[in-house]
Amino acid sequence: MFSQRAPARALLLAGASLFALPVFTAAAQAADEPAVLVDSVIVTANPDPEDPAVVGDARRRLSETPGAVSVISQESFLSRQALGLDDILRDAPGVYAQKKWGGDVRISIRGSGIGNANHNRGLLIAQDGVPLNEADGYGDSQIADPLTTRYVEIYRGGNALRFGGALLGGAINMVTPTGKDAGFENQVRIDGGSFGLLRENIALARQVGDWDGYAALTNQTGQGWRSQSQQNIQFTSLNIGRAFGEDREVRLIINGSNINQEIPGALTLEQFREDPRTTAAGNANLDYQRNQRGLRGSLRTTWRFNDAWLLEGAVYAVWKDLDHPIFQVIDQQSRNYGLFTRLNWDGQVGGMRADAYAGLWLRKGDIDSNFYVNLGTARGAPRSRTLQNADASDVFAEGRLFVTGSLAVVAGATWGRAGRDYQSFALAGVPGTFNLKASKDYAWFAPRVGLLWEGQGGTQVFANLTKSVEPPNFGSMSPANTGFAPVRAQEAWTGEVGTRGRAGAFTWDITAYRAQLDGEMLQYVVDLGNNIPASTFNADKTVHQGVEAALDWRFAPGWRLRQTYTWSDFRFDDDVQYGDNRLPIAPQHFYRAELRYEHAAGWFVAPSVEWSASDIFTDYANTDRTKAPAYAILNLGVGWRVNDRLSLFADARNLTDEAYISNVQAVTVSPPASPPPPLHQIAQPSVYWPGDGRSLFLGVTVAF
Repeated sequence: MFSQRAPARALLLAGASLFALPVFTAAAQAADEPAVLVDSVIVTANPDPEDPAVVGDARRRLSETPGAVSVISQESFLSRQALGLDDILRDAPGVYAQKKWGGDVRISIRGSGIGNANHNRGLLIAQDGVPLNEADGYGDSQIADPLTTRYVEIYRGGNALRFGGALLGGAINMVTPTGKDAGFENQVRIDGGSFGLLRENIALARQVGDWDGYAALTNQTGQGWRSQSQQNIQFTSLNIGRAFGEDREVRLIINGSNINQEIPGALTLEQFREDPRTTAAGNANLDYQRNQRGLRGSLRTTWRFNDAWLLEGAVYAVWKDLDHPIFQVIDQQSRNYGLFTRLNWDGQVGGMRADAYAGLWLRKGDIDSNFYVNLGTARGAPRSRTLQNADASDVFAEGRLFVTGSLAVVAGATWGRAGRDYQSFALAGVPGTFNLKASKDYAWFAPRVGLLWEGQGGTQVFANLTKSVEPPNFGSMSPANTGFAPVRAQEAWTGEVGTRGRAGAFTWDITAYRAQLDGEMLQYVVDLGNNIPASTFNADKTVHQGVEAALDWRFAPGWRLRQTYTWSDFRFDDDVQYGDNRLPIAPQHFYRAELRYEHAAGWFVAPSVEWSASDIFTDYANTDRTKAPAYAILNLGVGWRVNDRLSLFADARNLTDEAYISNVQAVTVSPPASPPPPLHQIAQPSVYWPGDGRSLFLGVTVAF
């Protein structure tokens, strides 16, 4: 095999950072100046003067958004261990990104997809504009390499409209380095440490005349903190561009992945308390794994016609092969392809400054899905065979009119449609299989209005109201011998207000939002007697509201205190069964902080804390005795940039070896008891994912 609460501790430290923005944008133009090793900061109208040019350009673009956005530069995570999106996004306010096992990370923005037990839903995750989601909205976050990510753009909520997004959570896009902005010509990185982790990365970047190129390869192996957690992963990336003048280029980007991971499984609360390193018995007996190979490619262009008009567009294709031994062996091959284009305009209307964009996003995908008896990862007799085809299209537009020199009125909308076609086949001698064809179409119109004010010093205040729509994916539609389950699209109206800016030593980003959801897709126990025929069903009314706050304080030369806080209040709204109960999964209060000192000689020390400051319910009935307890984790990072070519780091996690639950899955109602007997006398659900214990990782990077 590859191998309580602490509020007082949590208040000892501070730090955090921010990020953010679009998706589907062409790889940003950049300068070839070397990157300065600074953490990413909050998006403001005035970019951080220490940012590399490519990151500064991204911040300037995103500061035009009348809503919550962030940018994460590569510099913010290269000086520590970053294996997945949970590490990259760890300080982004409003983004809940917690590892369950290996590379499987639950990612949610404003409660998106919290009704999903596994994988991503309700949030568009992309790499270089190529969706990691399937065409039906289901997605994985494991297939992108942090080491081949130049920066990350985050649009929270309805602010993803610029890229056709109409999902509650918004969008996250990871942008691959180019030969112009990588910051090196040749680079080798080796890191690893606890739990048998070893990762090697080599990258090359060149610019020759109008051509530039970037290529990288990563190999990663590890045992894992728990047994049944072995992993063997390879990533590759190629980015070739040809410029035809300023703001004119064509670019080919190819990303590949080969991921093999064992799954240790969720535990009961009693098992966690006895030994958090325990492996679920079924996972060990059947050797649960998730193995996949994938290839993603896009051909894109940015083309400026004149000062007023700029065209951005791309075509893309994705292939994935999945071998997934769990309770059965899931064998799937999927193909997804699409087209994205956006026309941007800058000019005047009635003598007032204005800008606008309009675009189109078309996508289509198909999955060949076969299930077999699991004979210890070997395939036994077939259990089912299905074909799943999905297609979708979005037409979108938004415009800004500056009614004064500092105040812009914003209005936009997206029209979308999605189709689902499903076919199953009767297998001889296999009960419960049948011949079925089913189709379902969804269509929607989602408007958006907002205001954006910017002061002389770059301080911004914004407000917006946006409608979001999420049609169900195939997993949520639970096809049966009567066709699709009656699950309708989830809709929401979200209002937000916020401010961001910089004043002296302070940089801030604060947003408050409230979303009124109709038909939120949540997971229930199948109960035909109560008209719940599927594991996913629509709730009636729910509310998601909260605050996303970040503060960066450079209070003395070399010193920086960075903090992020997220308040998440997700609940039913006068539900006939659950009243105003809180929804499970996300903690109500979540705080991160880092206190960092950087010496002029190039070394730094950075203690940090992660504080999940409230217990997490695991069921809709809000059973107190089965809540996942609050926790606080202390970490310490140190590093030394020896010179322009050599840098070193050490990253110590969970210094106190705290036993904590990093993630949970939702159940309808925990087993009732009155009076409650001891937990070990009740059949408990296995819904708790333990966080890793104390660990130490070391890394060295050489550029030449």
